[in-house]
Amino acid sequence: MKRFTIPCDFNGQKSPFHIYVGEPDPSKHPLQNQAHWLSSERGGNIPPEVMDSFQKLHDISKENGVSFEELCVYALGTASGGEVTTS
Repeated sequence: MKRFTIPCDFNGQKSPFHIYVGEPDPSKHPLQNQAHWLSSERGGNIPPEVMDSFQKLHDISKENGVSFEELCVYALGTASGGEVTTS
């Protein structure tokens, strides 16, 4: 499981928030449960562009039979110049 820090919206204010990525259910959005929890318990939202990006990566991982977790590390590390917070 990998941890990523993304800016989430809390009543119009952006704050960093940790999301966790593993191997999701192939039929669900990879951040579905975390987005629901963040909204209902903390009043925050994962930005739509982040949700879309993770869905695209999930689709690519399924189409190519590769690890979603490792694809996220590779893609997001490349996009940010290698400065993705993971654990």
